[in-house]
Amino acid sequence: MKPTMFNQQSRQENQGEQDEVLVERAKTGDREAFGELVRRHRAKVYGYARSYTQESFLAEDIVQDALIRAFLHLGKLSDSRRFLPWLHRIVRNQAFTRLSKGPQKREQVFTGMQREEPEMEATDWEDLDSILRRLGRSWSQASDNLTNPEDVLMRRELLQTIMDLLGCLNARERKIVESHFFDHLSPAEIAGLFQISQGNVYQILSRSRRKLIQEKTRVVVDQYVNSRKEAGTMKKVILDKPAALRQPTWVTCAMALYGMIENTGKKMSFPMVMGVSGHAFRLTVVPDGIHIAGPTMFDFTKVLQQGLRNIGFESNVINEGKAADGPALNANLVDPALLSASARKKREIAQSLPEALELIHRSIDRGHPVLAWDLFIPEFGLIYGYDDEQKLLHAADNCGHDQTIAYEDLGRGLIEELFVLSIREPIQTDQHSMLKEAIHIALHHYREQEDSNCDEVVNGLAAYTAWKEAYEKGGIEPNGNSYTTAVALDARRNAALFWGEIADTWTDSTFDSVRPFIREAAALYEKIAEQFAELSRLFPFPAGGEPNNPINGQQAIDILQSIEQLEKEAVVLLEQMLETLSV
Repeated sequence: MKPTMFNQQSRQENQGEQDEVLVERAKTGDREAFGELVRRHRAKVYGYARSYTQESFLAEDIVQDALIRAFLHLGKLSDSRRFLPWLHRIVRNQAFTRLSKGPQKREQVFTGMQREEPEMEATDWEDLDSILRRLGRSWSQASDNLTNPEDVLMRRELLQTIMDLLGCLNARERKIVESHFFDHLSPAEIAGLFQISQGNVYQILSRSRRKLIQEKTRVVVDQYVNSRKEAGTMKKVILDKPAALRQPTWVTCAMALYGMIENTGKKMSFPMVMGVSGHAFRLTVVPDGIHIAGPTMFDFTKVLQQGLRNIGFESNVINEGKAADGPALNANLVDPALLSASARKKREIAQSLPEALELIHRSIDRGHPVLAWDLFIPEFGLIYGYDDEQKLLHAADNCGHDQTIAYEDLGRGLIEELFVLSIREPIQTDQHSMLKEAIHIALHHYREQEDSNCDEVVNGLAAYTAWKEAYEKGGIEPNGNSYTTAVALDARRNAALFWGEIADTWTDSTFDSVRPFIREAAALYEKIAEQFAELSRLFPFPAGGEPNNPINGQQAIDILQSIEQLEKEAVVLLEQMLETLSV
């Protein structure tokens, strides 16, 4: 950034003025005047800090914090002639505060998108001091060249960033936050000062922290987009809409995986993607009510990355979500207003949004759409384009949604969970290892050996017992039950197609020894699918019929008993296949 003629002239004028004049000007908001004060006294102030700490890095850190506090509280300096002693006192107090916390670790430069280095202290975005130290770190980048005109400009921009960040607070919140974090007053002291209860102080501080975190994310997203503009990479890229979005399936995560590999040159049918990734063999239910969230209550990162790896690709993932006490809301039963764009705006912005945007940009620039969760409703979809100028993402799912999403609204859906997955690179694989791994994945799920991040669900063969018990108790939610049934039916139909495709098209003699088992598996899963189809006719989506009617319930239990027996036979077949392939 080059200084303008006005800035150069202004700096030359500042150099001829006395401190008290510059202080008075700085009190009115003249950042050029404050920048000149910093230029004049920074070396001396650093000497003060160094004398307390005996450690150059910590001294630099203290100076940064002291200058920020001096700027924010300059109006409290009654005698402008005593600027330097007043600043010295701030440095001393800050040094004592930092030294009382014990050994300090180095932090990273505030770039918004830069990765944390292992030896650097992670910024605590719940702590305003930590936020300001992170912002203040960029002061050190110019400390070795105090005569550089860009130094003053950078510092001015930094201070403006801090002012903008704190500007998200109302007047009362800001006074209380500054009293606590900058003046180091305790909540009890603040309560007395503002004549409010101590509990109210805690509430205001907590609310202010949340606001600052949200504002920080907006600032980082804006900085990220601006950095793309300055680098000449700001653009609009919209890929051809993935054909996978037209795939008629209830298993939306498999649809999204199918769409991700569409432009990679790897040719696979949808049933093959379902089988190789393991989704053709999954069954997850929420006991008692059979909540609609059941089929998607699995460890997204582990399950999807494992499936994609078996297909032949390593991947990158960003995953940030709130800890839930149980299944999320059913989008089919909530007030439609909760699914609106205006409802998104009221929810918190995901802190990992900048990293997610960077991942999306990289993937789409390489020609690959990105898998994402809860774009419109709690299902999986694909992001296939972006527009930096408008800050919009182009996204769709196979549930009828196809529209743009504002950058900062990603992750602000009904579930308030940000999950994006992109292809990183292809890896070597072969049919033999793919088949063995697919069987391993299926067996682990059937046996409930799959690590789960949720205690509220039951997987695999054990799910049938839980499902039958739910019918016996009569507390089933019709919409969720019919959805779970539809997903299971779709999965088993694709399992039958998967085995049939392998039997017919994998002609290598390596598979001759297991081909009889494979054909038997295709027929067995076709029978399972037929049983689920009968159950689905009894409880059609979305209304779901009357699952709590005793007669219907008993009929459902009988069908599930039959399916469970067939699934146990399928497990035996899978074990035989795996044993034969391992010889």
